Amino acid sequence: MKTFKKLYLAAVLIFLYAPIAVLIVYSFNASETRAVWGGFSLKWYGELLHDESILQALYVTVSVAALATLAATVLGTLAAVGIHSMKAGMRAVFMNITNLPMLMPDIVTGISLMILFLFARVPRGYGTMLMAHITFDTPYVIFSVLPRLKRMDKNLYEAALDLGCPPAQALKKVILPQIMPGVVTGALLSFTMSLDDFAISYFTSVRTQNLSMLIYSMTRRKVPPTINALSTVMFLTVLALLLLITGRSNKADKAATK
Repeated sequence: MKTFKKLYLAAVLIFLYAPIAVLIVYSFNASETRAVWGGFSLKWYGELLHDESILQALYVTVSVAALATLAATVLGTLAAVGIHSMKAGMRAVFMNITNLPMLMPDIVTGISLMILFLFARVPRGYGTMLMAHITFDTPYVIFSVLPRLKRMDKNLYEAALDLGCPPAQALKKVILPQIMPGVVTGALLSFTMSLDDFAISYFTSVRTQNLSMLIYSMTRRKVPPTINALSTVMFLTVLALLLLITGRSNKADKAATK
């Protein structure tokens, strides 16, 4: 039985990651033809640095992800503190509302935001893409911070207020240091989600393209070998961020247990 479980797990992992492994291997292929191995080369990684369209899309991707993460982290942290301080009934209502953007398919969220921007007559571009990313990033921060707030001793905040500390200073000096692991985890998760988003970005931007949109537009015609290198870089970046998030969560859980 154990052997069957291991074989089954191995088959699932091979099915999931074999295409990615092939993609990574062929990103080092010197030949432009994917069916022919022309030797090991970093040629396509070098060409990434000289492709203006890719560099522009990279700038859009990173800048939107960074700005959206910053805004979502602030909004999500404040929202989590507010939800945590509510009564049980209201807290449940707002938790369900917060769950909706995470449960809805990306295509539904993207079309909804597109209709909103069209109704408001807002030109779709960099700004609308940024607002859309803030919208779907914020719930991830909320759900990363809330567990830290539940573990926090409420008496510390009340004691700070009793000793004459203003609420804003008590939030900064008492609450934030205790929930900071959740804030950082939420920020990293938001950056990861924003970095490789396609569906929502596609519907909320016309004039501006991020990397996902650029790759999609390239796949509709002849796909250049630089796409293999670009996809490999994106995969490794997201993988590194996910490993960092997992590592921080495990350390925080061990510290909380101790």
